[in-house]
Amino acid sequence: MFATLRCKPLVLSLGLLLACTSAKAWAVQPTPAIDAGMAPTSEPVNVTLFLKLRNEVALDNYVRQTVTPGSAHYLQFLTTRHFAQQYGANDSDIARVQAYLQKQGLRGEVLPNHVAIRVSGTLGQFGQLFRTSIHDYVASGSGRRFHKPILPLRMPSAIADVVDVATGLSTEHVYRPHRLSTQALVENIQALSLNKLSGGNSTATGIPGQYTVGDVANLYDINPLYERGVVGRGATVGIVTLSNFYPGDATTYWSDIGLATRQNRIRQVHVDGGGAIDSGSGETAIAVEQAGGIAPWADIIVYDAPNTAEGYLDAFAQAVSDNIADSLSTSWGAPEFFSFAAWAGGNASDTTDVGDLRAFHKLFLEAAAQGQSVFAAAGDSGAYDVNAYFADAVGYSVPLSVDSPASDPYITAAGGTTVPYSYAFGNGPEESITQESVWGWDYIQNYYATYLNQGVSLFSEGGGGGVSVYWPTPFYQRATAGIQTSQPEQAVVFCDLLGNCTTILNMPSGFAGRNLPDISLDADPETGYVYVSTTDGGLKSGEGGTSFVSAQLNGINALLRQSVGHRIGWWNPQIYALQNILGYGRFSPFRSVRAGDNWFYQGATRYNPGAGIGSLDVAKLAAFLRVGFSMSY
Repeated sequence: MFATLRCKPLVLSLGLLLACTSAKAWAVQPTPAIDAGMAPTSEPVNVTLFLKLRNEVALDNYVRQTVTPGSAHYLQFLTTRHFAQQYGANDSDIARVQAYLQKQGLRGEVLPNHVAIRVSGTLGQFGQLFRTSIHDYVASGSGRRFHKPILPLRMPSAIADVVDVATGLSTEHVYRPHRLSTQALVENIQALSLNKLSGGNSTATGIPGQYTVGDVANLYDINPLYERGVVGRGATVGIVTLSNFYPGDATTYWSDIGLATRQNRIRQVHVDGGGAIDSGSGETAIAVEQAGGIAPWADIIVYDAPNTAEGYLDAFAQAVSDNIADSLSTSWGAPEFFSFAAWAGGNASDTTDVGDLRAFHKLFLEAAAQGQSVFAAAGDSGAYDVNAYFADAVGYSVPLSVDSPASDPYITAAGGTTVPYSYAFGNGPEESITQESVWGWDYIQNYYATYLNQGVSLFSEGGGGGVSVYWPTPFYQRATAGIQTSQPEQAVVFCDLLGNCTTILNMPSGFAGRNLPDISLDADPETGYVYVSTTDGGLKSGEGGTSFVSAQLNGINALLRQSVGHRIGWWNPQIYALQNILGYGRFSPFRSVRAGDNWFYQGATRYNPGAGIGSLDVAKLAAFLRVGFSMSY
């Protein structure tokens, strides 16, 4: 099966490891960009205007009914046209916006969902429209050039009652992929080969760090579906990503592990010109390989866009407006508070959204109304999501924080676990993790301190999770034991070399916010996976991160779609209601994650912000969805 595979273990480089130690650990000041002056006013650019929804309270109620058995609108998912008619901006408001744009010499194209208008013009025209200047910048270090406004956009009063958010005037990269490579020593890889999983899937390796989608099937009881012929036939999975990729990488992966798949099933949609073939291309390959490997007969649509705020939003807008994919997954994100007014230079306690959170939310609401299930990686920096962004410099505190868009209540946030395995590093003794645990690499850090007398820090590598300080606790989490509020004394503080400190952002304490993740699967690179990516050098092993989990849930949804014969819709109300009713008993489709931590939140016999509800027994979940169940909210 692996005749063409060549696995090379990665060697631990202590000099590259992050060094932080506590809830107020210090990380670095992001490298500033150099202002290169006014951008050319004649430069063509596209801006997307996100429109205010009509009857949003009624829409929220409708969506809730679509996944509530016994309700008047149970499983009555909307088409894009019906969504536009009932909840998108009305024709007269759109005509008024279009007329105003035309007076400014701008041209706009309305998306079929009536949620957004894509507008073409020049930087000069948009600078005048939003009463700001757009400057060019040069990123220190990389030398990459980009442009962005020097002041917050001010919406013209003539259209402010219709247009909510404008994106597209910044080309600064803002999102990161959520995958991570193992830091294992050669000795550890050798030890792992003795710890094979037992299971019946012929495409599995049984070797931690070299797992395939077949091992995922063994771990989470997917094989009974395959035995019934449930392989995703008739389903379509959508991948929303910020890098282009080589589709041949996915077909090579499936072929090399011996997985039979439907041919010619990958279609690419390049949004806003598409993403680049770059260091993120492996991220896209992973998403396609995992989702398409779990559901080998499903169709796959890959929506790729440039890595900008507009690109990400436009890719989701296209995928949702198309309404072809039954489910969507993404593995890119940024700290939730990067969208706060305080982070944009406002008052340190101002946690209002400057635009992106609201724009994403509109799209996820529409997806839910249309029955499209959406999954997002919760991040790989444990309970301190921002740590990965502060890793290159000095002076910033690292507060507890969560990732966006995973924090949105209409997304199912994918967290990470470590599955049982044995390990040894250096000349230390063999240790074992004996039960599925919240993923956090403090267990490796502690091993080095205990047995090798080395002060290695891996802070805060682990499964993302915590409490949103923007989105309130959604209805489906209110009856769930273990839901938490935000912690006190969490802030972003910058201190210069002279010890002068400035508070940039104060997080609200005790905020009753949306908890994430929702569902977790294996994401620890030490018990991770193989994948194929031409841009990363071909076959790679020892790869992990919640990127794998969001894509795997996407594939699992395709199996459930075939199993029940219709779209599954918004997962969260359904899985929380099921867990509240069934708990973690013998017949439950959920497995509690009771051990481990993500550097702050501990595993528990109930919901916890380290692993969410827990992991899945997919065959049991499929059985409950097939027969339906009675529940009330």
